[in-house]
Amino acid sequence: MADRADWNDLRERRMAEPGVAEAYDAARLAFELGQEVRHLRERSGWSQSQLARAAGMTQSAVARFEAGGTVPTLTVLERLARALDRKLEVKFAPRADAACSARHLPRR
Repeated sequence: MADRADWNDLRERRMAEPGVAEAYDAARLAFELGQEVRHLRERSGWSQSQLARAAGMTQSAVARFEAGGTVPTLTVLERLARALDRKLEVKFAPRADAACSARHLPRR
């Protein structure tokens, strides 16, 4: 039984595989965007169907988006922002882990 890995070991091994960290980050971003849209929709007192009509989408597309089930395009984000009377801002911000960020910058 000593060969058996615990959850943390398994997670570390999986996260070290090529492409996994990027996929995890994309899923996290999709989830966070969905949660923000849901929060704004609920604060406006709208149903998913009402938001969908205002954004030119289907209710099921809004539901999938809010659940983090899709990685949205900029066009979809713009439509949702307009429907929610918001301005979409896309920006690059420094990472909390500067050492990790420095590895990805080209050397001069």
